[in-house]
Amino acid sequence: MNTQGFSSHDGNNVINDLILNIYCIFVVVIVLLKFVSMAATILIFLLMIHGVSSAGWSVSYSPSHICALKNSSVIMSCTYTYPTGYQIRKVFWTKTLEHEVFPDLSKDPEYSQRLQYLGDKQKNCTIRLSHVTQKDSHTYYFRFITDKEIVKSLGKQRLTLTVTDLQVESPERVTEGDSVRLTCKSSCTLTDRATFIWYRNSQPLTERRDRNNQLLLQSVRREDAGRYSCALHEHTYISPAVYLNVTYPPKSVSVSISPSAEIVEGDSVTLSCSSDSNPPALNFSWFKGRTFVGSGRIYSISKISSDESGEYKCKSRNKHGEKYSDTITLNVMYPPKTISVSISPSGEIVEGDPMTLSCSSDSNPPAEISWFKENQSSAVGSGQSFSALQSGRFYCEAHNQHGSQRSDAVAVTVKGRAAHLLT
Repeated sequence: MNTQGFSSHDGNNVINDLILNIYCIFVVVIVLLKFVSMAATILIFLLMIHGVSSAGWSVSYSPSHICALKNSSVIMSCTYTYPTGYQIRKVFWTKTLEHEVFPDLSKDPEYSQRLQYLGDKQKNCTIRLSHVTQKDSHTYYFRFITDKEIVKSLGKQRLTLTVTDLQVESPERVTEGDSVRLTCKSSCTLTDRATFIWYRNSQPLTERRDRNNQLLLQSVRREDAGRYSCALHEHTYISPAVYLNVTYPPKSVSVSISPSAEIVEGDSVTLSCSSDSNPPALNFSWFKGRTFVGSGRIYSISKISSDESGEYKCKSRNKHGEKYSDTITLNVMYPPKTISVSISPSGEIVEGDPMTLSCSSDSNPPAEISWFKENQSSAVGSGQSFSALQSGRFYCEAHNQHGSQRSDAVAVTVKGRAAHLLT
């Protein structure tokens, strides 16, 4: 071997070959790393498909979308698998996947008192979340850590929870006799099979328990008006109440009198008309007998006279109809007036024939009648009629508890066989 023949040119070739070999090895390593990265990406993609396992790793949620009622408890059913040879060190639920950070909800103050893990470290990962609110509407994930410090996120498999309240939907107003349909609405379709309960004015309508979320009121009555709310059987949450306004024509129309005691001529009297109607009646008419005498809910008479005695009624009207009240009698009391005496028979009277003086008066209540002969303080008779048997001037006096009045005197003269009436 001729070592003397080894030149610097040959040394450069060896170095270049070495560098080339190192470069080739580097390229091969880079390619292998890219292949591994691509394989991992493919693996993650497969794991993102719901319910699909990869190499024995899987998480499944059933159902994967839950609609729950506010303030209820929710069971989030979950199962998972992992390859043989691994041991589960930690299991937890999370709701954030940002930056590969998986906070444990059981350590979150908003969840720690309400979240209960019902599963195990084998294959069951079910939890119960109590007293849910709309803030709990979120996407949730189950995660676990193995003895090889592997945190399995299993792609984007997830469980979506939507929390809804209940709202009663009803027409603003209905007219008596119509049919009305009320609907108990939620923002999503409830996952659990629901039995609806209806309330009116906070009292349950026990006959209205149905899987249908609608309440049908056929031929609605005024008694059906009120504040309606709905709930689900075996749930504490009750929807906000909505008022159902039932409109109807006047009913139970009546008249009241003030003063309610005895009415005397000269008093001031007020008649009031009231009715049950919706909307409230604003149109009132007053009648004495069949004669219209006034309008308005109040009909006032100042210094009432006896001529205004009679039967009164009012008519109440709104846009749905009208109705009359029963008649009420206005009975005005007054003292005797227009008192007069008549004699029977008229004309020539023969001595010994019967002769009767009659007293008439207008009063309320009817007056008691007394007869007097002028210049005598004591009454000579009483009653509507008086038989005069001697000459003289006679008059009658009518009186009741409101006053008295006397008639003009009439003169009776008896001569011989005849008596003549002198005025």
